[in-house]
Amino acid sequence: MEHRIDRIKKQLHAQSYKLTPQREATVRVLLEREEDHLSAEDVYLLVKEKAPEIGLATVYRTLELLSELKIVDKINFGDGVSRYDLRKEGAKHSHHHLVCSECGAVEEIEEDLLEEVEKIVQNEWGFQVKDHRLTFHGVCKQCQAVTVSASS
Repeated sequence: MEHRIDRIKKQLHAQSYKLTPQREATVRVLLEREEDHLSAEDVYLLVKEKAPEIGLATVYRTLELLSELKIVDKINFGDGVSRYDLRKEGAKHSHHHLVCSECGAVEEIEEDLLEEVEKIVQNEWGFQVKDHRLTFHGVCKQCQAVTVSASS
């Protein structure tokens, strides 16, 4: 984890920002709960456990800054809640997600599935893609299994 903190610190410094204690507490929560796709409120409650003096507004500002600097991705799965996801080291793009409409589970796809699509967009429309997001909404394996066993 310390390696990732150092890399994020360098990313901030490169943009003339510092890794303040408040920002570090927020980053640590995101690193510890990387699979969880936390909302700002979730991050705040977890940061508050570590550093009770940090306010919700500080956490919001930190998440927005990290999002602007492409250290985290701000994502929405269609439920009206913004969630924050640390960008993988060296990733050119956001990773993709599978969202179960039955249980709400979120699974990540690390592989970039859209390289060919980006080339088509660039060649056909002359549009230079900087980033993309892909979210599939459907029913996960576990919920499908429950549906199958319930109908048997």
